[in-house]
Amino acid sequence: MTGLVSGVSLFRNAQHSTWILGLFTLEEKERTIKTAVIESYSSLAKETELAGCCDSSKTDKLLRYGYSAEELASLPESVVAMSDGCGNPTGLGMIREGDVVLDLGSGGGIDVLLASKKVGKTGRVIGLDMTPEMVQRATANAKRMGAANVEFKLGEIEQIPLDDESVNVIMSNCVICLSPDKQKVFQEMSRVLRKGGALAIADEVAVRPFSEEEKGDPGKWCSCITGAVTESRYTEMLEDAGFTEVYLKQLRPSMSGPSQGVFSAFVSAVKPLK
Repeated sequence: MTGLVSGVSLFRNAQHSTWILGLFTLEEKERTIKTAVIESYSSLAKETELAGCCDSSKTDKLLRYGYSAEELASLPESVVAMSDGCGNPTGLGMIREGDVVLDLGSGGGIDVLLASKKVGKTGRVIGLDMTPEMVQRATANAKRMGAANVEFKLGEIEQIPLDDESVNVIMSNCVICLSPDKQKVFQEMSRVLRKGGALAIADEVAVRPFSEEEKGDPGKWCSCITGAVTESRYTEMLEDAGFTEVYLKQLRPSMSGPSQGVFSAFVSAVKPLK
């Protein structure tokens, strides 16, 4: 994914913390955001690989986010160390034995591996991530656990590399807020989801709409802040994509702090049978 946006470095300031996107076209802005996200999560994968294991603060954070101590103990330390979401979508009760489950933005694989136990030998879990290092690490984690019913794919959530109506449940953990084209994501989710299928999402939601200037800072976007949309906009986009029974529940203020204008939430919805 390198080289997607030429000349990006010309718009960084001396501290490499602020990016100016005002002169870019919409497509260039979206690619700049995506490049920043890829770089950010590639760095996370490399840092955790060098660190070797997670510390107690990471475990404590995951416990606060809805994972149980038993679940975390069943996973390799490398999986826990790479986890960077805002909730536990596998705990929403949507996944059943025999299901085909898709995880959008699967990262190091924590939710894929936990879901693999719920779907059993007759089910299958697919993790999709656009960061090569994450896909490589997640695949290695699955082999380490002997999880034969999982697969990790490299790709973008705006262009899901799966057939129409091929999965029963789609989950995601603090990733949709990173997409610069969320409507396309929801349309793709509707396309690959079977009729009667469900969404189980943990995500950041905006308290208020962010300005174009705020949304133009990839640093804040990568921190799961300014890419977030409001609850009403989130619901509207899901319904426009054909989903019904949209339900959004606030979990807690984001770790970024209420002043940043986002909160963590679980989002569920279904694809109608007709």
